[in-house]
Amino acid sequence: MFKNILVPTDGSELSSATVTRAVSFAREAGARITFFYAQPDFPMPIYGEGALIDPTTPEQFAKAAAAEAATILEKAQAEATAGGVESVTDTAVSEIPYEGIIQAAERDGCDLIFMASHGRRGLKGFLLGSETQKVLTHSKIPVLVYR
Repeated sequence: MFKNILVPTDGSELSSATVTRAVSFAREAGARITFFYAQPDFPMPIYGEGALIDPTTPEQFAKAAAAEAATILEKAQAEATAGGVESVTDTAVSEIPYEGIIQAAERDGCDLIFMASHGRRGLKGFLLGSETQKVLTHSKIPVLVYR
């Protein structure tokens, strides 16, 4: 049924548990996995009274973000390999992570997005939402939410 599953990961504990479950799901489905990491964009500095000045240049920030992406994606890919599942990785700078996830799924020809629910609750969840909720709302590709 599913041939190429996008699994967004951020390296968190919940995300790592989702990688484990996605590998099992992909093995059972006979699918391959595309692991995706949305790299943060360089934050715009805010100047004013009491502002902290960050000496990091945009180039240094991009290099550090790319290194973090590589580390997280290599770990996920190693887990897929150990589980007998074919996988590839993808990463992109995305100021809005849910848009990056949907774009990656479309770009990589994925037919399912398998992701964690970070479970914001109460007023914070209502006001902020979650990346998972935003993907569910905007994606034309089916989404499987792992809790």
